[in-house]
Amino acid sequence: MTIDWQKEAANRKDDYLADLTTMLRVPSFRDDSQATPDAPLGPGPKQALTTFLALAERDGFKTKNIDNLVGYAEYGEGDETLAVLAHVDEMPAGNGWDTDPFEPTIKDGKLYARGASDDKGPGMAAYYGLKIVKELGLKLNKKVRFIVGTDEESNWTGMKRYFEVEPAPTLGFSPDAEFPLINGEKGNVSLQVHFGTSDTGADQLLSFDSGLRENMVPREAVAVVTTANATQMTSAFNAFLDQQPVTGEVKSVADGLQFEVIGKAAHGMEPRNGINAGTYLATFLSQYAFAGDAGNFLTFIATKLHDDSRVNQLGLTFADDVMGDLTMNVGLLHFDHDQGGDLTLNFRYPKGIEPADLTSKVKAQVPANTTVTQGSFMVPHYVDPDDPIVKDLMAVYRRQTGDQNSQPEIVGGGTYGRMMKRGVAFGALFPHTEDTMHQANEFQPVADLMAAMAIYAESIAVLATDK
Repeated sequence: MTIDWQKEAANRKDDYLADLTTMLRVPSFRDDSQATPDAPLGPGPKQALTTFLALAERDGFKTKNIDNLVGYAEYGEGDETLAVLAHVDEMPAGNGWDTDPFEPTIKDGKLYARGASDDKGPGMAAYYGLKIVKELGLKLNKKVRFIVGTDEESNWTGMKRYFEVEPAPTLGFSPDAEFPLINGEKGNVSLQVHFGTSDTGADQLLSFDSGLRENMVPREAVAVVTTANATQMTSAFNAFLDQQPVTGEVKSVADGLQFEVIGKAAHGMEPRNGINAGTYLATFLSQYAFAGDAGNFLTFIATKLHDDSRVNQLGLTFADDVMGDLTMNVGLLHFDHDQGGDLTLNFRYPKGIEPADLTSKVKAQVPANTTVTQGSFMVPHYVDPDDPIVKDLMAVYRRQTGDQNSQPEIVGGGTYGRMMKRGVAFGALFPHTEDTMHQANEFQPVADLMAAMAIYAESIAVLATDK
């Protein structure tokens, strides 16, 4: 049977957009402050999961909710399992939006909303791909599970739970990256640098806050200082803004001067795509008479971290011929006059270097009386380009797009694909489309999402019938 996959996708466009709108209207970022036994990651992730599972039940899929952390829709039978792994959580919206981030808006063919690109838009396109396969009644020789996690943007608690209590899939893909295909992902580890509370300078740093998540380039930074040189500092800050790729303002507040810097958010896997407001603000303040731990906090950021995603100043420059550069994102920056300071540095590391190496070298560079702790980590993941899953998915992509030149890629981002030995990331960002993941005004062209749906439908059919 010859199937026009793009026509099948087009026939479901209205239904897809309606279901996607339902999903996008759910603010589903993890919020531990509102966690309950019934909603262990907060109300948003739970609501997004149950909303998706209700759609899948409506469509006749077998579904399962595991502890309100992860769930799946299942179709077909077989000794082997093809998994499609997506996530229904998202980053906090943040500021800087031109539209309501939770009221999906289509402008000039682009769908704007938090999650439009990462990962509700692509995830629902892949779900509709499975739905096409089911509605066509195609005979499969593998069971297909569409699995949705609820905290991919943080600790992967949900998907880890799935792999603890359910059989591991045979192979699969995650629609949470870009086309043509991601067959390798760098390792991922975060280090926390802790500063004390001493603040003995003529100028005092009362507070400093920047960043929403460790894997997101901070768009905004705010600091409050006391100084006897308010007029000079205000004038210098305005001159600084004129010379740098950031905007901001300074104003008098009850405690002193409040400085605000606005940069550009971006996904932490490639900090060069953003403008880190926090490191720019620290660089400006570091030239003043802050001392003790407050001074060390600002100086360390300015001299060792600012505008240095390849970590030259920390002596950590490293690259692998296959997986590329080691990168660092300064994701969270915080200082409190009474509680001290903390920095969270998120590293994406290739083969050939270990988290312990990163930790020891950072420890050697931090100021005295400063501590460094290492968080949990994910090792680099790689699937050979000759593996049939890579060849089959690339063949579908090339067949549907006509793009015969693109090759599998290795990236700094981390997707659920790495949880399977034969797991890859596959779409849905096309090479011609701007990447707005983790940014204000996140969008995905509707035409791209429809094209992805067709690619996913054929891919599921191919992978689930391949002997």
